[in-house]
Amino acid sequence: MGKVVVGAAVICTAAVFAATAVVVVRRRMQSSEQWAKAMAIVKEFEEKFGTPTWKLKQVADAMTLEMHSGLAASDSEAGIRKLKMLISYVDNLPSGNEKGLFYALDLGGTNFRVLRVQLGGEVNGIVNQEFAEVSIPSDLMVGTSEALFDFIVAELAKFVDQEGEDFQLPTGRQRELGFTFSFPVMQSSIASGNLIRWTKGFSIDDAVGQDVVAELTRAMEKKGLDMRVSALVNDTVGTLAGGRYSNKDVIAAVILGTGTNAAYVERAHAIPKWHGLLPRSGEMVINMEWGNFNSSHLPLTEYDHVLDAESLNPGEQIFEKIISGMYLGEIVRRVLCRMAEEASFFGDTIPPKLKVPFILRTPDMSAMHHDTSSDLKVVDNKLKNILEISNTSLEMRKVVVELCNIVATRGARLAAAGILAILIKLGRDKIKDGEKQRTVIALDGGLYEHYTEYRKCLENTIKELLGEEVSESIVIEHSNDGSGIGAALLAASHSQYIEVNES
Repeated sequence: MGKVVVGAAVICTAAVFAATAVVVVRRRMQSSEQWAKAMAIVKEFEEKFGTPTWKLKQVADAMTLEMHSGLAASDSEAGIRKLKMLISYVDNLPSGNEKGLFYALDLGGTNFRVLRVQLGGEVNGIVNQEFAEVSIPSDLMVGTSEALFDFIVAELAKFVDQEGEDFQLPTGRQRELGFTFSFPVMQSSIASGNLIRWTKGFSIDDAVGQDVVAELTRAMEKKGLDMRVSALVNDTVGTLAGGRYSNKDVIAAVILGTGTNAAYVERAHAIPKWHGLLPRSGEMVINMEWGNFNSSHLPLTEYDHVLDAESLNPGEQIFEKIISGMYLGEIVRRVLCRMAEEASFFGDTIPPKLKVPFILRTPDMSAMHHDTSSDLKVVDNKLKNILEISNTSLEMRKVVVELCNIVATRGARLAAAGILAILIKLGRDKIKDGEKQRTVIALDGGLYEHYTEYRKCLENTIKELLGEEVSESIVIEHSNDGSGIGAALLAASHSQYIEVNES
């Protein structure tokens, strides 16, 4: 009887082991299938995000065509053009002779900066400068115009109160300010312009169609701040002015930060919609508003279409949504979310934080992309701290890095195609009669400055598109804080005391 019991126990134990083995094998097979599914998503993603040279040249040609159309469109027609090609009313870039104390307000994203610059003329250049940076509360980005400008002016007034002895305003003079406003504006003069629409996460309805200089001036008068806005400029126009101040070969500026835009120096006679007297310089700075560019040649995917549909401005700023800092991290999040849903990439349950839009910011994506540690510890920490995803394998973390690389590469290469379009428009994409003309493009913005892999990819792509001989004469120059200093320089060149200064 004892032998029968023992035999039964052995059989039961064997059955348990067999069942366990089946479960383990099944789990491994399931895990293997899920991994294969995840890799298929990554492969498809990489293919759809592809930017071969021929496609980039198609994008550049399409943008050049739109540039021509935008320069010919009237102000009323500009609203329906993909590229606004807005006249900036800046026909005289800084000469280097500017003197005095000038302020700048740089509003271009989730932060704004206030600056003061003491200019010493041709000999001394920029003698001294100070700045402060302030974050804009998220509720003010979707509130009222009055609330936003009152907040900005309150911070500006604090900054003015801290003016030290190193900065000298001549007795009896009013402080003057260059206002960098990095949103689409229809300008009617150097110091006035009506907001066309918000971008970069702002949505303040009562400001659309209003003169932003008048709104800022009203807030300053309400606060009792005695300051005159003498120049309204876009961030790219400011960057162009700042770049030209230090390098006379600068012909264009590109911002790659939270959002993106470009401006360049156009020949005045090549602007059909300009109906006034041609400026003495024969030139006019054009604010392209290239973030709104769209073309059938752009490699758009279902991720881009859904992101656009769920954005504050569906159908607009398509180029910006695939190359700028506000959106790159969000694209990575959307791909990871699909992998979690369709391939159980992070386990049987989808991490709740992974479903939160814009929780993965581009600076975090950049940190993961640049992780060189053997175990990808930075990636591990970012997944834990931001998305609350733990226990990832090294292979999983490598996939995350690859996704970051795919998204950044597409963005950087398309930005390079945009720069090529400007060079084509100005006839600087080829060497004429063996003459090498030096061309400098000023670049600014946190994405370009801090995302090293993005920056390297952009610069290498420009060389790839132009060829070795032409690219030797094209220089990409980082214009650090160009938009703020540029606005102060343009305030100086459009000062109400300009004749007094010159005499």
